[in-house]
Amino acid sequence: MSLHFSFLVLEEHPYGREMLRILLENDLVPSMIIQEVSKVGDEERKKFLERMAGQPVPPRLMQLISEKKIPVYCVSNHNDDTCKELLTTNKPDVLVLGGTRIIKPKILEVPRQSTVNSHPGLLPWLRGSASVGWALYKDMPQGATAHFVVPGIDTGDIIVSRQLPVYRHDTYESINYHIAILAGELMAEAVTSIANGEAPRTPQDPNVGETFKVIPDDLLEEGKQRLAESRYSHFAD
Repeated sequence: MSLHFSFLVLEEHPYGREMLRILLENDLVPSMIIQEVSKVGDEERKKFLERMAGQPVPPRLMQLISEKKIPVYCVSNHNDDTCKELLTTNKPDVLVLGGTRIIKPKILEVPRQSTVNSHPGLLPWLRGSASVGWALYKDMPQGATAHFVVPGIDTGDIIVSRQLPVYRHDTYESINYHIAILAGELMAEAVTSIANGEAPRTPQDPNVGETFKVIPDDLLEEGKQRLAESRYSHFAD
């Protein structure tokens, strides 16, 4: 069964480009793409490129869709009226988030069924920002989680979650790269399961886990050192 879904992404966000690449490889083609062109988008793109420095970079968005007839629109904010009007006209069953700002309820109410996000951390333990860095600092497993989106930060029901194997040769940058791939793979699984009417919904316990902001540089360096010195407790080898 095909699913009518729209794809929201910050302009040329590497996380979103990786996700779109994997969706298209699985014949999951969005009915439209809406890019946010903004200062927030610029900052987030730079941040993620730094986190994945030295790793392969996914193709740019227009390269990914060069052989597809997918309309692409640009807005200054995914929460503005222009974005809502585009989505209302498109009438998607599902919104797929490929790296966005926090989406407000007036946008979340547009799709017929739901909005889905793929978070680069294991929920409910690591909500919010910089999950890879916080997992290293707090000596927690790495992974990704595809979940339904509700108002709040990464609190919606879980569809699928998977731990990422971390090896002794891995670096902070390589973990971020592999997390982006895993998140894309989980999104493809989630969209397929929604299309087939088989998507699990595992509620999160609001009393479990924390919601994090961007990790301070000194704590990130401490986490990186833990990894480099093989003091990380969750190696696969």
